[in-house]
Amino acid sequence: MNESPPTAAPVCYRHPSRETWVRCTRCERPICPDCMREASVGHQCPECVAEGRRTQRSARTAFGGSAAGRHGYVTIALISLNLLAALIGLAFYGLDTLIPRGGLFTGTTQLQAFGGVIGPSFQFPTNGGWVNYTGVYDGGYYRLITGVFLHYGIIHLLFNMWALWAVGRSLEAALGPIRYGALYLLAGIGGSVAALLADPNSLTAGASGALWGLFVAFFVVLRKLGRSTSSIVGLLVINLFITFTLPGISWAGHLGGGLAGGVVAAVLVYAPRANRTLIQVSGCILIFVALVGLTLSASSF
Repeated sequence: MNESPPTAAPVCYRHPSRETWVRCTRCERPICPDCMREASVGHQCPECVAEGRRTQRSARTAFGGSAAGRHGYVTIALISLNLLAALIGLAFYGLDTLIPRGGLFTGTTQLQAFGGVIGPSFQFPTNGGWVNYTGVYDGGYYRLITGVFLHYGIIHLLFNMWALWAVGRSLEAALGPIRYGALYLLAGIGGSVAALLADPNSLTAGASGALWGLFVAFFVVLRKLGRSTSSIVGLLVINLFITFTLPGISWAGHLGGGLAGGVVAAVLVYAPRANRTLIQVSGCILIFVALVGLTLSASSF
């Protein structure tokens, strides 16, 4: 009787000197203990595990955003930009940009003259004489954005940054970093445009318009998710009281930012799942175009 010769043991495809009878459950190549990766069933080789990670869809929020928003990176970046703007103002224009001389806010300094929201061009007095500045009506459109990151002193700055930290992280986690960033910028620009339309001859600055946009957006998100809105409603009522009682506050900038933020949030939150990203992007672009149109129409009068 003839006997078959013993079958040679397979060797690991990555380590040919090592015999093994274990195979990758995905590609069926032999793998040694060093190459085994735990899988839901059996073990997989390192290459199959890496390929699975590449093809696995990243986690998304309820509104289609990246789950990376839970880390709050955009909120941290926005706070950092506001603080950086304050430090630049301090370095170039001195302590007057941070320290109020009586009251909660500083007076108008060269920092606000450089980047605050105002319609017509103007001259601003400095120690070296009068300096000419270009307003929005004459092409200084950058002011609609820079004004969102400038503040009237340290109290104004710290209060707004506390509010951004308190509300922004939760909203960023719900929407995802990109959608949250778009919301913040569009709400901020919306507040700048509203302040420009209501009082074009005054210099306005601050993140309050953008923050009002976040407050209203948070309300929209909570309503969509079926959660209690009592806390955010209370915050809105308090801020509404502050807006109309404290002197020197741009009520139009606050309410304009809130309106813009609410509209952006509605687009992001209520976009149907089918073609959701396309609808969200298109809606945000249309809102931006509308804000540009309002600015240009105001400039023409």
